[in-house]
Amino acid sequence: MFDTTLLRTFQAVAQEANFTKAARRLNLTQSAVSAHIRRLEVQADRPLFERNTRSVALTAEGEALLGYARAILRLNEDARLRLSGKNRGVHLRLGASDDFMSNWLPRTLAQFQHGHPALTLEVRVANTALLLAGLDRGELDVVVCGRCQGDQSGQLLWREPLVWAYAKGAAPDTTAPLSLALFPEPCPYRDAALAALAAAGREARITVVSPSIGGLRAAAAAELAVCPLYRSLLTPQLRALGREAGLPRLPEVEFTVFTRSRGGPREIGDIAQDIIKAAASRR
Repeated sequence: MFDTTLLRTFQAVAQEANFTKAARRLNLTQSAVSAHIRRLEVQADRPLFERNTRSVALTAEGEALLGYARAILRLNEDARLRLSGKNRGVHLRLGASDDFMSNWLPRTLAQFQHGHPALTLEVRVANTALLLAGLDRGELDVVVCGRCQGDQSGQLLWREPLVWAYAKGAAPDTTAPLSLALFPEPCPYRDAALAALAAAGREARITVVSPSIGGLRAAAAAELAVCPLYRSLLTPQLRALGREAGLPRLPEVEFTVFTRSRGGPREIGDIAQDIIKAAASRR
């Protein structure tokens, strides 16, 4: 059984991608944070982070554990509140794609939660089409995601080009079908990539399907497959391929926050505004 204290530290390091920032956030020393991660890696019997002098990144095993950690910590808090008999107050249901939850959004949600102690958050991580369908059915209050096209109106956060990501310093074989690493269906990036390749007459095959950004980036960095990602998801190990590799241009991604069309508590609008401000501060 994983220690929830260690999981909480692990989640903070994963969100901050930095031991020092995680320590500051948790009110711990950096050595204590490092010790927590070492103990968790012993419990998992796997390395959870790739470390160098400049950055910290999750391993494939770390990516897998992060999803479990979020669920365990959420269930632990739910049990504590239920058994304490405290009023749960407002409950918000938020949907986000993996690229947001692997980046800055968790910190924004945590800050909102700290400012609203009687409020509880339920976060669903899924592909854009599934999240927007959930919003339409009234299962979600707020959705934050990226899309390449769509009719639903929402608040635009920013636009960014979708690019073909591949290992830095390498190029795929142009004489063979293009190997692709993609999110599962339904996914706007997947659809855009396949449509562009079909329009260009470029033969391709799907080699890797992963629900996580980490899995897709690892496949591209290992020269296993080319992956459509938006530009800011590129790591130092990746580069954007273009026409020199015989690849067609991809569309821009629109990053948007959607809220339920009517009804609901005022906190829906409040959390949407916090997300909009956080996104603007990062551009």
